[in-house]
Amino acid sequence: MLMDKEQIKEIIPHREPFLLVDEVQEMEVGKSIVATKYVREDEYYFQGHFPGQPIMPGVLIVESLAQAGAVALLSMPENKGKLAVFGAIKNARFRKQVTPGDVLTLKVTLDRLRKSTGTGIAEAYVGEELACKCEIMFAFS
Repeated sequence: MLMDKEQIKEIIPHREPFLLVDEVQEMEVGKSIVATKYVREDEYYFQGHFPGQPIMPGVLIVESLAQAGAVALLSMPENKGKLAVFGAIKNARFRKQVTPGDVLTLKVTLDRLRKSTGTGIAEAYVGEELACKCEIMFAFS
């Protein structure tokens, strides 16, 4: 493990219950990241999504990917202390339901970085199975 939750909190401003990255496994600062989200049975959103058949909402899978990407982006010295926010989400595809007990592997490759914006290709896996893929666009505020 490269970073634990406390080290992640030093880079991005998210906090529980909305911090959706538990560990960073690999990172090339400003270029790519592989992180982990442990999908626990007691996650707040499972109470209503859906009772009796809990499924992690797709928007939270995308948010997990964005937070992982933000760690790689905001680890760059020139971006320290900045806030990265969504600019757009393109071509999001959900291929596998994510349920309690799953380990979500978050892979983000950043590209087209500019002074105040950028994009990344984001993929979330459960084991070897692709759960979600999308392009994320962000801006600094």
